[in-house]
Amino acid sequence: METKQQKETVKVSFTLNGKPVFVHVSPVMRAVDLLRGELKLTGTKISCGIGRCGTCSVLLNGNLAVSCLLLVYQLEGMNITTIEGVASEGELHPIQQAFLEEGGFQCGYCTPGMILAVKALVDANPNPNQKEIEEALAGNICRCTGYGGIIRSIQRVVSP
Repeated sequence: METKQQKETVKVSFTLNGKPVFVHVSPVMRAVDLLRGELKLTGTKISCGIGRCGTCSVLLNGNLAVSCLLLVYQLEGMNITTIEGVASEGELHPIQQAFLEEGGFQCGYCTPGMILAVKALVDANPNPNQKEIEEALAGNICRCTGYGGIIRSIQRVVSP
């Protein structure tokens, strides 16, 4: 049985990976569900669903945000970047290339969120120290790599 809120829709407009988007959706739809289900941007993953693992991370006006805790109406007027928007013109972003070359991923499930966390960090601070790197990754969990390759990837980007 649908509730009244599920039947209602709201119009939301925002910029997604550099392109304008206009949607009519339930006011209680999560951003992660819009991105994955409606817009087919499956690089944004769903894991914990409570904002603790970072697999659903996106950049919201350049700041890292977990999309499982955002409702779509909160995206109004925002600029959202998903992992699909990081590469440009078929070329990997230097952070993506570093993850590839330094073994910064194993299964890859956490990789989009990790890359976006690193991008937010280096966009704000191109030369972070070890503590700042660790703090930037604190909201992202990797169960496979042990973080060695991830740290090497970041160090490659910030100290080429």
